[in-house]
Amino acid sequence: MNFRVTRSMWWIAALCLSATLVPGAAAEQATNGFPASPVRYTEAKEHLVRRTIVLPGSVASRTESLVASEVEGLVVELTAREGTPVRQGQTIAKLRSDQLELRLAAAEADLREAAARLTLAENNLTRSRELFESQVLSKGQLDDSQSEFNAWQGRAERLKAEIASIKLDVERSTIRAPFAGVIVAERCAVGEWIGQGDPVAELISLYDLEIQVDVPERYFSTIQPGYETAVQFESLPGYELSAKVSAVVPRANPQARTFPVKVRINNKEGKVGAGMLAQVSFSAGESYRATVVPKDAVITRGERRFVYVVAEDSTVSQVPVETGVGAGAWVEIESGLKPGTKVVTRGNERLQPGQKVAGEPLAYQLP
Repeated sequence: MNFRVTRSMWWIAALCLSATLVPGAAAEQATNGFPASPVRYTEAKEHLVRRTIVLPGSVASRTESLVASEVEGLVVELTAREGTPVRQGQTIAKLRSDQLELRLAAAEADLREAAARLTLAENNLTRSRELFESQVLSKGQLDDSQSEFNAWQGRAERLKAEIASIKLDVERSTIRAPFAGVIVAERCAVGEWIGQGDPVAELISLYDLEIQVDVPERYFSTIQPGYETAVQFESLPGYELSAKVSAVVPRANPQARTFPVKVRINNKEGKVGAGMLAQVSFSAGESYRATVVPKDAVITRGERRFVYVVAEDSTVSQVPVETGVGAGAWVEIESGLKPGTKVVTRGNERLQPGQKVAGEPLAYQLP
């Protein structure tokens, strides 16, 4: 069969080809160009900073206790087990107290009897004094009434003291947490007889922690109590706490020539545990002026660190940087930026070099 391509058929084919190519070109253009992305930016600042030293340390609780029983008895209940957080005054364990309660009931009955006898003796003494003044009773009979009154009064006082002691022992049969913390070890079991002073549980406070850092001798005169520090933890990447030096022990380790320094931290979020390894940053040396940016601006990819800089035409460029000293929420930029440069601090993870952005300023408080 023979076909003949006419001029009209050629135009129809051309139009179809054009309709097929245009959408592909638009898609390619959309891939190569990036739409304006909403971001927040902050200007790099010039600020006084100091060199820092980073030293390892270990977290310890400032308040630890081996909670002991004040009375002897049989353990009938453990209400706080290992890992249980407890409030101050919360019950940790209970001892059997039925014997004490029986003694208490008997002593209270004896006290009621003694109180009745005391009232009778007091009335007899009053009458004896009246009769003695009327010369009806002899001095010896008055003395007998006084002696009987004194005896019942003494017995009543002794019973009151005994009852107070038994009540205290009943109260002590419930062993309570002396401070808020976490039970880290159980030292007795249900059904076990424990004596006075025997351990019940180990309790540590996780709300008031400190880190001991061994500081080299050359920094001893620089670090003082109240000194501001920053603390990071190997097991909590990206988590940082501000802390203060609580004490500097002025006795060096004779072998290492280091001084123990105590750094107190507030663990109100409860993320830090006793025994964790920490890295404590101390400022040292003279202050100097440096360019700083918020830490949120710095992106780390492997060994590379860079920031996105906003240009006048609202495009961003990727600028490699070298970071130095940290200062609160800011970090020193040793090279790559000048003060006044706009760096992206929010939305920078999704950017690409050359991309258009719609930026709004974001203020960070300088340290």
